[in-house]
Amino acid sequence: MLFWHWLIIGAVLAGLELVTPGIFLMWLGIAAVLTAVIQAALPDLSWKWSLLIFGGLGIASVVIGWRFKSLRNPKSDQPNLNRRGVQYVGRQVTLEQPIVDGRGTVKLGDTIWRVSGPDLPAGTPVTVTGADGAILLVKPRAAGEPG
Repeated sequence: MLFWHWLIIGAVLAGLELVTPGIFLMWLGIAAVLTAVIQAALPDLSWKWSLLIFGGLGIASVVIGWRFKSLRNPKSDQPNLNRRGVQYVGRQVTLEQPIVDGRGTVKLGDTIWRVSGPDLPAGTPVTVTGADGAILLVKPRAAGEPG
C-alpha cells in the first residue's frame, strides 16, 4: 500500500463521520492519515506493517478521543432531571388508593403515581424506595420513622 491509499482511507472515514452519529470514525480517519505520514517517510514499509501501525494508531486515537470527550462533558449537577420517579426516592407519602395485588396509587404534588409494593390499605404512610419506569416502588413506613 502506498501513502496515498491511507490518505484516501482517512478521507473516506472522515466523510463517513459526517453522515453517521457519534465521533468514532473521525479518530480512525486521523489514524489513517498518520499512517499515511509514516508510510510516506518509510516508503519500503510492507503492507503488513502499515496495517499494524494503523491498528495501533487507531486504538490510541480512539482512547485519546474518549478521554477528551469525558473531559469536555462534565457530570451533571442534576443527573435525574429527566427521571422524575427516581427524584422521589426517599420521599414519604400516604397511599391514595390501597395497594391490591401489588398495585396502588399515591399523590405527589399535582400528579397521581402508580405504585408497587406489598398489599396495604389506603391512608397507609409509605416510603418511596425506587422507580421502575413510571411506577414508584414503595414500602410501609417503619414505626418511629420521621414523617
